[in-house]
Amino acid sequence: MKFEPTQTMLQDAHPADLVTPALPTLRVLGLPLVNAKPNTVIDAMLTSPRKTVSFFNAHCANTRAASRAYAAALTRSDYVLPDGIGIELAAKMTGQRLVANLNGTDLVPQMLRAAASRGLSVFLLGGKPGVANAAAQRLCMDIPGLRIVGTRDGFEEAERTVDVIADINASGADIVLVAMGVPRQELWIDAHRDLIASRLVMGVGALFDFLAGEVRRAPKFVRSCRMEWGWRLAMEPRRMARRYLIGNVTFLARSARHAFATRDRTRVKQRALDLAISVSAIAVLALPMLAVAALVKLDSRGPVLFKQTRIGKNGQPFPVYKFRSMYMDAEARRAALLATSDREGVCFKSKSDPRITRVGKILRRLSLDELPQILNVIKGEMSIVGPRPALPEEVAAYPEHALERLAANPGITGLWQVSGRANIGFDKMIDLDVAYVRSRSVLLDLILIALTFRAVVSGRGAY
Repeated sequence: MKFEPTQTMLQDAHPADLVTPALPTLRVLGLPLVNAKPNTVIDAMLTSPRKTVSFFNAHCANTRAASRAYAAALTRSDYVLPDGIGIELAAKMTGQRLVANLNGTDLVPQMLRAAASRGLSVFLLGGKPGVANAAAQRLCMDIPGLRIVGTRDGFEEAERTVDVIADINASGADIVLVAMGVPRQELWIDAHRDLIASRLVMGVGALFDFLAGEVRRAPKFVRSCRMEWGWRLAMEPRRMARRYLIGNVTFLARSARHAFATRDRTRVKQRALDLAISVSAIAVLALPMLAVAALVKLDSRGPVLFKQTRIGKNGQPFPVYKFRSMYMDAEARRAALLATSDREGVCFKSKSDPRITRVGKILRRLSLDELPQILNVIKGEMSIVGPRPALPEEVAAYPEHALERLAANPGITGLWQVSGRANIGFDKMIDLDVAYVRSRSVLLDLILIALTFRAVVSGRGAY
């Protein structure tokens, strides 16, 4: 039996429910993933007439490579959501950027709050016996007004497929959450979706276990470091070792091969060079960087690191890291000092800048203030070699031809840095950066890295 909406249902539906919201996608590992912010995704899921939703993480990618049935089920999902740092890294390997990490453990409760405010009901299917009930109780406590109209476990009860589907349809549930693990939940949904009357059916993995307290979730600071996989490995080493230790290496290798096959090989090689140099630099410079941090802290009041919004590749803003070389009120005093700039054009630079601390002058003279940008390189926001990262107000004042410098990742060093730095005017700097963008190569990067050491030793234009 195939479910079809009745005329009465169509008459009762809100007009917005009859329109399928289009969400932007980004193709990662050959699969189109939703590339939108959580609120946008939630609104689309809850206003769609009939949608199937899946999540996609590194483990899913490995499973997809080994299972044709699972791969086919994913392609038939209406929305596939990116979940975890692995998928973010895979996108970055091909020069792309995902707007948000849409992991189910955070997104689904947020979606259910929105569902409760709209009067939508939910059915929970999955987990060991008793887990779905415990998860339902937790959700009802956390989300006032949420209507959970039924639960079934993912073992003996789920095997009685005809009864389960009859229960779901009889309950009138608008949303069905299926927690059977990958790939079983996607295969079950794919096989029976046409028989389920609910508007939204989605696979949610281990969500019920987290909600029921069967599995302890990583503390917030671990999640903010994007290391939740490491926490799960520590909590369940036997069960998770193969998935995370072997699986993560397999996933990264597969992602690298895919990136190498689908994008400009020069860019792939440059990214490999960036990672090799930055990771090695962290290992070698860890102690010197700690010493610099101590000097900055002793010299003046304020944090050791200075974080400032800069404009990166394709005009994307990102936070750049530096050792703080100025006093705390530097930004407030900048406007009053613009007239003293030693450089023509929109980029401010002053040799006698009174905002620079005593230690800051030394750091700038030796270019040591730039060392924390190694973290930006590891994150993929910067490269070792490239145009300097500009301030938003500088980019806003760029003439049109200068925007071409934004076609590459900004760099710690580059043609401008090795050619005289602050001694070079704005127009000449733009010419150098555009020339680099048009002729990028690994060999050129290696030459510029070598010339950087000479520039640092000479100190020409560094202030």
